[in-house]
Amino acid sequence: MKKAFASFVLAGVAALSSAAHAGALESLENFVKTAKSGRAEFTQVVTSPAKDGQVRTRNSTGTFEFSRPNRFRFTYAKPFQQTIVADGKTLWLHDVDLNQVSQRSQEKVLASTPAALIAASSDLSAMRRDFDLQALPDANGMQWVQATPKQKEGQVHSVKIGFRGNDLAALDMMDGFGQRSVLTFTKMELNTSLPATAFVFTPPSGADLVKN
Repeated sequence: MKKAFASFVLAGVAALSSAAHAGALESLENFVKTAKSGRAEFTQVVTSPAKDGQVRTRNSTGTFEFSRPNRFRFTYAKPFQQTIVADGKTLWLHDVDLNQVSQRSQEKVLASTPAALIAASSDLSAMRRDFDLQALPDANGMQWVQATPKQKEGQVHSVKIGFRGNDLAALDMMDGFGQRSVLTFTKMELNTSLPATAFVFTPPSGADLVKN
């Protein structure tokens, strides 16, 4: 009887675990389908592999906006001012301190990146063409999905996407050099009205323009 009861409990735990994992993929699918635009504040912590026995971390904060398909803006406020804008065709990176602007083809650099997970297509099947998706156990009060790029030669090795309910809460990224970057989002507002100018970038007068 005890053995049968234990088997029943274990089966129940397994079923609950599977349901929780499925919920993470459902949260991702719901976010992709229903979140047409949004804005949030973010904190980013970048941890570099240990050198000389020391682990180096860098913290930054800023704001994030996106509009499907393929438009977003990261505005870094601290410790250094930087702006990253994707206008649908071109990816712009403006380093305010250096007064330098980098210009790249958006199509070439964003296909298998975390930005593609947030702001690309509204179709999960389209996302599956670029990523292998796997539900992970809940952790830190969030449901998690791991997205592994199918393009192995890209800079991003893997991405974990965290949700609280259907709200995007975190991105935990690992690159091919062992560097980890964790973006935590707060004050997320979805399907809010954003000005078209949010995704337009004009290089400042006198800025050094670098085309890649």
